[in-house]
Amino acid sequence: MSFTCKILASFLLIFIFSIIAAAHTTTEVQGVLNHAINLDITGFQMNDNIEDIQWKREKTWIARLREGKISVFENKEAYQLFKNGTLKINKLQRNHSGIYTVLIYDTNGKEVLNNKYNLKILEKVSKPVIYWGCTNLTITCEITQGTDPKLTLYEDKKNITEGQNVITHRWTAKPTASFKCTAANKFSKETSEVNVRCSEKGLDNFLIICICGGGILLLLFVALLIVFIFKRKKQHRRTNGEELEIRAHRITSEERSQKPHQIPASGPQNPAVSQLPPPPGHRPQAHGHRPPPPGHRVQHQHQQQKRPLPPPGTQLHQHKGPPLPRPRVQPKPPRGATENS
Repeated sequence: MSFTCKILASFLLIFIFSIIAAAHTTTEVQGVLNHAINLDITGFQMNDNIEDIQWKREKTWIARLREGKISVFENKEAYQLFKNGTLKINKLQRNHSGIYTVLIYDTNGKEVLNNKYNLKILEKVSKPVIYWGCTNLTITCEITQGTDPKLTLYEDKKNITEGQNVITHRWTAKPTASFKCTAANKFSKETSEVNVRCSEKGLDNFLIICICGGGILLLLFVALLIVFIFKRKKQHRRTNGEELEIRAHRITSEERSQKPHQIPASGPQNPAVSQLPPPPGHRPQAHGHRPPPPGHRVQHQHQQQKRPLPPPGTQLHQHKGPPLPRPRVQPKPPRGATENS
């Protein structure tokens, strides 16, 4: 084979392999989280010679269009196939990412097209949050969501720093300015603005919050202490009352147990002795026989016992008629009245 034929054969092989590689090229496709996307078949137009179109993700068959009939095999709410062969994915989720393959066959069963699509799910950026401290002289901007974000911080419309998820800037003196933070990626953009005013003699917001929190805790502690003291005093009073009640009950029981064994110190007082002497000239009227006082009765009994009995055969003269009144015994005045007189 001549040198010229070898060169032509080499170019022919390179052309054939380039066509095959182009037919199996993987195309990168990007979709937004929670949004829909259409996977269009690039370089293809539907005609009557096409009989079968198949879609699969990795090794899982998703949908098929055969002889004008559409069949969906996987998650019918998420996937939808159109007559022109386009595959639509509704409300993208993170698990929808991966390699999607489309196979197209003609009426003779020959493969016409074999394309691959690498689907990547991107997330929109969230609204930036800006916070600062007048004590440590720093300002910070951050976001919590977003794929490949870019943060930019502006001070009075002047770009001062850039970053991805969190950026921090430090001042040399307490500022009084307007700040703007911008977060952006390929599909979204969000912005936040604040006005920072830090006075030299002012208190930092964090310091003010700490002081207020400490005051509230102190008030709660004092209130709990007062309640505790009040409960202790109430409990102490209740204990003292119970002790006094038990002591009084014990004394009462002892007095009741000792009362039957006590001997009276003196006999009943003579009512005649306790009476005051009648005024002069007053003569009380006697109603019948008045019994002599106890003292006189005792002396009379002793006299009767000492008196000798009459000899036998002697007759006693009995007094006939009502009994004669006995001489009245003058009551003795009280001892205190005698001393005073």
